Amino acid sequence: MDIQFAILGLLSWKPLSGYDLKKIIADSELFYWSGNNNQIYNSLVELHRQGLVSQEIQLQESLPAKKVYTITGSGRAKLRAGLLSAPELPEIRNSFLIQLAWTDELSGDELDALLARYAEEISVQLRMRTALLTRPSTAPNRTPRERLLWDRIEQNQVNMVRQELEWVNRLREDLRAQEFNDS
Repeated sequence: MDIQFAILGLLSWKPLSGYDLKKIIADSELFYWSGNNNQIYNSLVELHRQGLVSQEIQLQESLPAKKVYTITGSGRAKLRAGLLSAPELPEIRNSFLIQLAWTDELSGDELDALLARYAEEISVQLRMRTALLTRPSTAPNRTPRERLLWDRIEQNQVNMVRQELEWVNRLREDLRAQEFNDS
């Protein structure tokens, strides 16, 4: 799925400005785009050109006017078509695995130190993601099913990080056991 699909999904929830979209995308672990202004505003221009979103200029007191975007009927149809399309498999790219593939060049202590650093970084990420679950959700909450879906999405992200931490800790234990058996 691309950023335009994500924008249509967010706009199906409620009308938003480009700034609101940028903040939601930047603050969420779900959306993997950088959420920079060019990506969002270029996407909004294209979605508007295609008639998938409408825009309304809202005047603000003491602030510049802002454009608020709303999904159109055509936009909802495009979103629905995307929702019914075949699911994409997750892209699993972990550059650490490429690094790890050649670590037989390191001493046992060097390898363990590298794995310890990786485990610590994953632990920090796990703590951050777990803490995000405790703060008030900014996810849509229109129906109990939608709330359940968003809860499970957040849990999936935490579980993936937790599983990575368990994997690296098991690897460290296996390497220690192997070194003990080899000596």
